[in-house]
Amino acid sequence: MKIDRLIGILSILLQKDKITAQELASKFEVSRRTILRDVDALSMAGIPILSEQGQGGGISIMEGYKVDRTVLSSEDMKAILTGLQSLDSVSGTNRYRQLMERISINSSDTINVDNHIIIDLSNWDKSAVSDKIELIKTAIEQTKKIAFHYFSQNGESERMIEPYHLVFQWKDWYVWGYCTKREDYRMFKLTRMTELTLTDEKNPDRIVPEYICKKLWDNIGGIEVVVKFDNSVKWRIIDEFGVDSLKYNEHGDIIVTITWSNISALYQYILSFGDKAEIITPMEYRQNFAQFLKKMQRKYER
Repeated sequence: MKIDRLIGILSILLQKDKITAQELASKFEVSRRTILRDVDALSMAGIPILSEQGQGGGISIMEGYKVDRTVLSSEDMKAILTGLQSLDSVSGTNRYRQLMERISINSSDTINVDNHIIIDLSNWDKSAVSDKIELIKTAIEQTKKIAFHYFSQNGESERMIEPYHLVFQWKDWYVWGYCTKREDYRMFKLTRMTELTLTDEKNPDRIVPEYICKKLWDNIGGIEVVVKFDNSVKWRIIDEFGVDSLKYNEHGDIIVTITWSNISALYQYILSFGDKAEIITPMEYRQNFAQFLKKMQRKYER
């Protein structure tokens, strides 16, 4: 992708005093003309690039703009490589690993590609998200809207959004953008999207607010309950709420105050613990949950 190549070219120029367009073309396996277009794009982005013709000429960055390459140590470069390799786990390619190898001028001194840390960001079914990620990345780069069919707890709907961020959090991939149906910014889970298409409709000029991560269970104005958990599920409580959430009653049970988006979603979450979770208060939700369980039981008694 062009953005990967631009980052690679800039990284090389920050490390070398001068390099020819032909050398860059060979390194990135593109034509010399493509490299010259990339250099023009970097110049238009405000990078002070100098280009000298003839014997001893080449492409360089204006003195004073460069950073000392020792600013990035071998350990720094290994950390960067690990991050780039984690993106390869989603796409199913070695594109980012190859990019890192290309921008490292003295790879034997700078990085060891056989890193001992492995980060796999892919879904159990890689095909479920990898193609969607690539399409959404293209939409973001081209500032175009995407359309898709979406499944949520409120039902199915057709959506069109202006995508601004691909987000990996809560162990899943999401796209965050402006939803034309809701006329507001929304988060959509990629595995719940079908019939995803890139439209020809350009995004309008708008001031996009900063994306802020919010915990699934931390919703202002949501449903708040106190839940007792059996000590045998402590591992999951630590996983999902953090070790600081661990508070105990006199019997050694774990007591957690949970804030959730709506009561139906909360009940489904409590059910995922089987008989290891029990709503304590408010009494209204405890009684309603009991009725919810009885309704389920009657279904199996038919």
